[in-house]
Formats: sequence, structure tokens, C-alpha cells
Amino acid sequence: MNVLVTGGAGYVGSTLVPLLLAAGHRVRVVDALLHGGEPLLPVFADPAFEFVRSDLASAGTAGAAVSGMDAVVHLAAIVGDPACARQPERARAVNLEASLALLDAARKAGVSRFVFASTCSNYGRMKDPTAFVDESSELAPVSLYAETKVAVEKALLAERGLSATPLRFATVYGVSARMRFDLTVNEFTMEMLTNGKLVVFGEQFWRPYIHVRDAARALALVLSAPEGTVGGRVFNVGSTAQNFQKKQLVDLIRPEAPDATVEYVHRDEDPRDYRVSFERVRSELGFETTRTVPDGIAEVARLVRSGVIADPRSPRYRN
Repeated sequence: MNVLVTGGAGYVGSTLVPLLLAAGHRVRVVDALLHGGEPLLPVFADPAFEFVRSDLASAGTAGAAVSGMDAVVHLAAIVGDPACARQPERARAVNLEASLALLDAARKAGVSRFVFASTCSNYGRMKDPTAFVDESSELAPVSLYAETKVAVEKALLAERGLSATPLRFATVYGVSARMRFDLTVNEFTMEMLTNGKLVVFGEQFWRPYIHVRDAARALALVLSAPEGTVGGRVFNVGSTAQNFQKKQLVDLIRPEAPDATVEYVHRDEDPRDYRVSFERVRSELGFETTRTVPDGIAEVARLVRSGVIADPRSPRYRN
């Protein structure tokens, strides 16, 4: 299969691309390289790999990107609430307008599959704190980032010209070739180890979490699944057992940083608070995660202590 991966030099993309190549696919990556291209070095010499440096929001990029492709995995985005809040116009242009243009171009080019990286942030805040939300639950986006994801999801689920699948990912963690230390598990672990202290806002709020390699595995699985099983369907991607409150994360990190000082700042106004069920992806696609949050904490702690990354606090490791 010829697969286009947008944002292939990113945190998830740089983990996914080697998996697709190893599975025998030909992979074209389109990426603007906002955070550099080094994550692609391990695959650059593979004859089945093609790279195009381009901004999806630029005119003409979408049509050229999908030419000759059988499938699209759309990861490229201004990722996360803070990044979108800093540059809202850019976020709308990339996350919404360019995504819709890519979908239109894919349909016109005869692409058969379109897999879209969405987010569990679309659920906003639980109305019932004892309940788990699932794919049938009401969406209540409370940030520009989530609003753009919901809008693209709606277009995908209404699509009839190709097999389209939005995947609502849990919050990702773990070591990647394009490392990030601004994601909750990674950030908390790094701060407690390097800074010796951590300030946690809203320690009671729930989120689900997934390792970056499991996120990549889920994308590859959807690409290989029968179109009738995944087309026009949305799936939460993660593990129901891996929902944690922020304070629980700190407790899991504590053995790695027993002397770190943690300050809790109680907040009631954070609208993002949700526990998610991942039963659909497990029962319908047979997807099971292979790594847990404690696994990821130990992995990130080893990376920080190793010195492989000289300055984990550098802005280059944040979006």
C-alpha cells in the first residue's frame, strides 16, 4: 500500500513511519519540519520512503501530497491547547482548513482510506464523574484545538467518497525519535527528576493515557482492517485501565524521584476532566495496549538520566 503520512516527523509520526515501512508499505511523509527533520534520519535511506518538505496550509500542497497514494494518515496539526491558543489563526488554517482540503484532494485522487488523528479532549468534562465516556457520548470541546478536531471529525463521518476513520487518542506519552517533554506523563517525570519539584494544577482531574508506540500500532491496525469495519466509524484509542488522575501519576512517578517536592494547586475550573472507555477498539478491532503508564515513566526516567538528551528542558522538546 502507498501511504501518505502527514506530520511524519512528529512525535507520533516518527514512531509510525518505521512500523509502516517494516510492514512492507511505501511511505510518503509530508511535513513542514517545524521541529526539525532529525527524527526521519533512521528511515531516510529506505528505498520505500519518500519525503516532501511542505506546509499543508500552502496552496497546491494537498493535491500533490495525495497523488498516487492508496491511504492517508493525517497527523499534521498545531498540537495541543497552548500551541493553538498562541496562534489561533494558524491553528484554524492548519487543523481545520488544510485538513478539509486534504480530505477533498484525497477523494478526488481516488484514495481509498483516510485515517485522522483526533483526541479524547473532544469530550471536555464529564457530567457524571463516576461514568466513562465512549464514542456515543456527547462531545463538548472547550478549546480551539478540540473544536477543530470535532469539525474535521464531522466532515469525515459524513464522507461517502472514501473510507474515513477518526481516532480519538488518549494523551500520549513515552520516548519517541521526536521527543516531547510537554506531555503530562513525560513532563511530570522530567520535572521531578531534573528540577526536584513539580507544581500540579487540578490534581483531581482525570485523563486517559497511551504510549506513543501503541498509538502508532493502532494507526497501522486501522490501515490494515477491512474498510467495512472502520470506514465511517470513530474509535477511542487507549486502554480503559489507563485512566488516571494527575495525583495518581505523581504517585506512580514517586519511586523514580523519591526526594522531589510536589505542590498541588487545587483547581475546580479546568473543563477538561474525563474518563474514557476503550471497549469498542478492543472488541471490534482486537486492539490491546502493550505498555502501561508505569512502563512509560520508567522509560522516560531512563532517558533523562542517560544524558542522551543534554537538556530535556529545552524549548525544542515542547510544542
